[in-house]
Amino acid sequence: MKKVTQLLLSGALVLGMYPFTGNISQAAATTSFKDVPATHWAKASIDEAVAKGYFKGYSDGTFKPGATVTRAEFAALLARVAKETPETTQTNVFKDLTGHWSETEVNRAVSLGFLKSSDYPNGFKPGTALTREEMAKWLSSGLAAKDEDYKQALKDTENTLVPVAEYYKGGLKKAAYPYVSVVLGTGLMAGYPDGTFGPGKTTTRAEAAVILSRYEQVQKSKATSYRDLNEMREVGLTGTNLTSASPYVYGLKGGTSIVNSFDKVTDKPVELRNNLGTATLHRMIVANATSKTNVENLYGRMFIDKDYTYPISNDYYVVFIELSVTPNGGNLKNLTFSQAIADKLTAGENFSSGTIGKYGIVNLPERDFITSGFFKKGVTKRFWMMTMLNKKHGGPAGSNGKNIVIGEDIASFHLPI
Repeated sequence: MKKVTQLLLSGALVLGMYPFTGNISQAAATTSFKDVPATHWAKASIDEAVAKGYFKGYSDGTFKPGATVTRAEFAALLARVAKETPETTQTNVFKDLTGHWSETEVNRAVSLGFLKSSDYPNGFKPGTALTREEMAKWLSSGLAAKDEDYKQALKDTENTLVPVAEYYKGGLKKAAYPYVSVVLGTGLMAGYPDGTFGPGKTTTRAEAAVILSRYEQVQKSKATSYRDLNEMREVGLTGTNLTSASPYVYGLKGGTSIVNSFDKVTDKPVELRNNLGTATLHRMIVANATSKTNVENLYGRMFIDKDYTYPISNDYYVVFIELSVTPNGGNLKNLTFSQAIADKLTAGENFSSGTIGKYGIVNLPERDFITSGFFKKGVTKRFWMMTMLNKKHGGPAGSNGKNIVIGEDIASFHLPI
């Protein structure tokens, strides 16, 4: 697949602020700020942002890299970094900005599609600290306003699996899924080491300088050039990242041009063997990993780390499957489930890793095959299990692939010859 811009930034990520008020030193375009030493993690981005006129320093010779960014400051920064000329220029968007230093630039940011006045019905409140959720929405909306494919990417990821801890643990609004997906998928923003995205957290001037540098590049790039975003779009549309994370392709329904894709079998219940219960398939995630410490895609890092319980083979893709199971009685155990699911849906194994707790993933327990108490009569359990797909060709199309059949519906995929 196409190149993906990876993110990561010294533990945190994103934004910053712009002191547009009267205490700004016009000579601060120099980069010798006494509070930004040569060893500062964001020095290169700060120097670049100052040289381009996005930021200025303070009259006391400081940059204040740790200062919090406000709505007005970040809107002004976006208005400056965007190179487009808006089709229509809006004025007097927010009544509480009349005469404010940021009024012109906030109006420009609105005109360029970064933010909507309807999101702030009670006023813009320019001095309010900008949250990371707002930042993600502004950045993604700006991309969508200038490029139809980014706009489509927002639609494609409305129901995707967002690879942050708040997705399962709570704290990320469903309405924010597409915006967070686009900034994660393009590398504009990233999560924290603990797996969280921190939607309600604020950001600093140093982080803003880094984000602006990234946005300059992303706004010139196509949405399809980012592998992680492609994967999140595919998951949002079909329930899997199969074709964007691997060379696998789908087969056709016999004698037709109908593609036997994964979405054909998602969210449809199937009876387990021996009337043990019902199972419903939801998602299938391919991890692109060459070792436990070299996992190339964001989704893979949700499941695999150094504590992952299975060896990584160069001959196989590690695949994680999310499903729901409702036992009919009290005799469904981990071991009998593995046997009952294999010939009805798809075989799967239990697994564990250090990321399970980090992301709030419910997994088929690794141990206690019989006594774990994982399954309970009449109680629906949604969880993940593990399987593998071969990376090597093995004969004619389909002979080295997989078929998942639910009634008249089928998902068939294989490595092309």
